[in-house]
Amino acid sequence: MPRPDGEAATGNTGTGSIRYIDLDPADAAQIDTYTRTLAARHGSSTAPALLDGAATYAHRLPERLVGELLSLRLFESSPALVVRGLPVSDDEIGPTPLDWREQARPSTVPARTAHEVYLVLVASLLGDVFGWSSLQNGKLVHDVVPMPTEEREQSGHGTVQLEWHTEDGFHPLRCDYLLLLGMRNHDAVPTTVAGVDEVRIDPAHRAVLAQPRFLIRPDNEHLNRLRARAEEAAGMGMAMHSIQRMQDEPEPSAVLFGHPDAPYLRIDPVFMSALPGDGEAEEALAALVGSLEANLCGVALGPGDLLIVDNYRAVHGRSAFRARFDGTDRWLKKVLVTRDLRKSRAHRSAPHERVLL
Repeated sequence: MPRPDGEAATGNTGTGSIRYIDLDPADAAQIDTYTRTLAARHGSSTAPALLDGAATYAHRLPERLVGELLSLRLFESSPALVVRGLPVSDDEIGPTPLDWREQARPSTVPARTAHEVYLVLVASLLGDVFGWSSLQNGKLVHDVVPMPTEEREQSGHGTVQLEWHTEDGFHPLRCDYLLLLGMRNHDAVPTTVAGVDEVRIDPAHRAVLAQPRFLIRPDNEHLNRLRARAEEAAGMGMAMHSIQRMQDEPEPSAVLFGHPDAPYLRIDPVFMSALPGDGEAEEALAALVGSLEANLCGVALGPGDLLIVDNYRAVHGRSAFRARFDGTDRWLKKVLVTRDLRKSRAHRSAPHERVLL
């Protein structure tokens, strides 16, 4: 296992908050063959048998990759990690979908499913994959693609600048890790990342940020999907109530938490504010936003590049870009990971279910 002090193995580099690992060709070929075999056996990247056995299957990935992922989980060795080298064929995966609901052409299914299996296996070394009923109808593997109807939205389906944020920062059951796998990115559109370790602010501001003096509300994507599905889907009442309540009556929370010398982070500047009339908290939040902004790094995820963001230690966003909607636009696959699925039991229909209602 890699050392917790971040000493890099051969083929590893780091830039700011992002650590890079390059798979050697033999390991990349092994992963590709292995995931295609599992995809053919199970038929889907989220088949129950595959999900149940994912942690076991994952330990058959190359030893060095497994070690890096376990180090990320155990030692918190980096706020963000990029694993490069998985072979992804532009022809095999077919055109970029125009909508996450779009059905894949049969000829593209084997390659797409294999790449999703890779994503699920990597995720299983960090925790458990889960999803929200309020996002993409509860899918566990998301397609992040620009959509003609959502270009102006602050979401993965927009083309305007996606302001950096903690993923689902409004929710106490937000993910521990966010994984993004590049499928296509001809225009080299960067994902932006900044780690809390890089933050340099006045100790007085840091103390204020550790107090529950801030309000954070749900992003529009959750609310829009819930409203659209409320009359269609049975059992949506609880989800609509809980998330809508977080919108209407957000509970004050801290921005920094955990160990005071190495804090975790919960922030979404577009959807949060200091408590009304709390100028001191407003000033502290502005200082933190400025420091994170100054330390943003960009990574253009090419085909086969996998970005893992520690959602407690880093924020992420995306630069603006112009979509063509011709099948060649930026396309990522996404999964969310929790280190403790049990803590969300009240929001899931059964212990083994992975979708939060």
